[in-house]
Amino acid sequence: MEQSKKIKWYTLAFMAFSTVWGFGNVLNGFVYFNGIQVIFSWIMMFALYFVPYALMVGELGSAFKNSGGGVSSWIHETIGPKCAYYAGWTYWACHVTYIASKGSGGLKALSWMVFQNGTTYDTFPTLWVQMATLVVFLFFCWVASRGLNPLKKLATIAGTSMFVMSILYILMMFAAPVINPNGGFVSMDFSWKNIIPQFNVGYFTSLSILVFAVGGCEKISPYVNKVENPSKGFPKGMITLAIMVMVCAILGTIAMGMMFDPTVINESTESFNSYVSNGAYWAFQKLGQYYGVGNALLIIYAACNAIGQFSTLVLSIDAPLRMLLDNEDARQFIPSGLLKKNKYGAYINGIWMVVILSGSIILIQSIVPGAAAVLAQLNKLNSVTMPLRYLWVFTAYIALRKSLHKFNPEYQFTKNQSLALIAGGWCFFVTAFCCLFGMYVKGDMLSTAMNVITPFVLTALGLILPIIKKNEKTNA
Repeated sequence: MEQSKKIKWYTLAFMAFSTVWGFGNVLNGFVYFNGIQVIFSWIMMFALYFVPYALMVGELGSAFKNSGGGVSSWIHETIGPKCAYYAGWTYWACHVTYIASKGSGGLKALSWMVFQNGTTYDTFPTLWVQMATLVVFLFFCWVASRGLNPLKKLATIAGTSMFVMSILYILMMFAAPVINPNGGFVSMDFSWKNIIPQFNVGYFTSLSILVFAVGGCEKISPYVNKVENPSKGFPKGMITLAIMVMVCAILGTIAMGMMFDPTVINESTESFNSYVSNGAYWAFQKLGQYYGVGNALLIIYAACNAIGQFSTLVLSIDAPLRMLLDNEDARQFIPSGLLKKNKYGAYINGIWMVVILSGSIILIQSIVPGAAAVLAQLNKLNSVTMPLRYLWVFTAYIALRKSLHKFNPEYQFTKNQSLALIAGGWCFFVTAFCCLFGMYVKGDMLSTAMNVITPFVLTALGLILPIIKKNEKTNA
């Protein structure tokens, strides 16, 4: 590639930033970690997890620059095809819970657009809400089964607009006290005792929220070798990314601290759940009030979020399934029934599997008391299941370093072999620890049971399919 066409390190940083970061990450950190106390946790998470994670992804992307399958390809090259299937299965299985949450999130956004408050939606009977969610989910499964993807471009537009609004929120909130000094802002205490969190059970069981927030940078791995001078440009871009994300996390947290009092958030389970499901909308509603524009900012945010949630729903039904079933290396472990396509080219039985698994989660939550509690429960379930796919990233990295002479990546995270293996093992441990501890939800046995059973069932199903395929071959 000509030098003029190479990506600059700062361009890579901005590309990665828009992929990794979002407004919901700021809200979740603030709500789950007692307001501005999360600043300490953000700094530790970035320094001890996110930076090495991003640089390891860079080395993997550099070593396998011609592999288009991402994590599955890395595992296939370093370990073998069967583990590559399990990596692909994990990536797909993680989206089962994610899909279940998108319908609820989209309906919530539409409710805010129409009623412009959080109470109306939250007072609807949970059974009604979940039945409506199921109808929305089944409709988009039908859309996916027809080989249609009308929302793909809208997803990009919505994602970009949400990213822009996240930055605007910080800028406008810091300017608000100057423009409207009598806006009723919350006074924050930055004393040492108020910044350092309490390292109790609740703290460690919430860390999966932060791991979930900073994960996903493996999506930019294809660009490693397209960066100008990869050995210097890529780490510079990733460190810049980490700084940008950390600054946005800290400034966004302070901006929220000017709006919301953590004592009010934590006064009851109902209040906490309400902030988890409504906090982002309240933030833009308050911002509009500070600037005297009423609910205009709220409506714009809710519209962008509704489009984003529904478009992500249809993409998540279709794309991860195709990544798994289109992979020739994985197909040898998948029963032929799941590989069946309809006349529109969609994996119809695979979509039915999504219907059964994600639909079951939606139906189970019809017994949860309150729509806000459903969204809070899904938020926690996603934070436990989605990061499980990152375990394969670190597995691939450790395997790569053990066979470094075979692959010779152009860019290396570190030349020190021992440090590289320790870093890979450390990130694997942190991810597994946070996911396992995150399964426990104090005082909520239903949520805890779902957090434990869901990954177990999905893992068991992934182990069973190769056995079915083997029996197929034997009986053929």
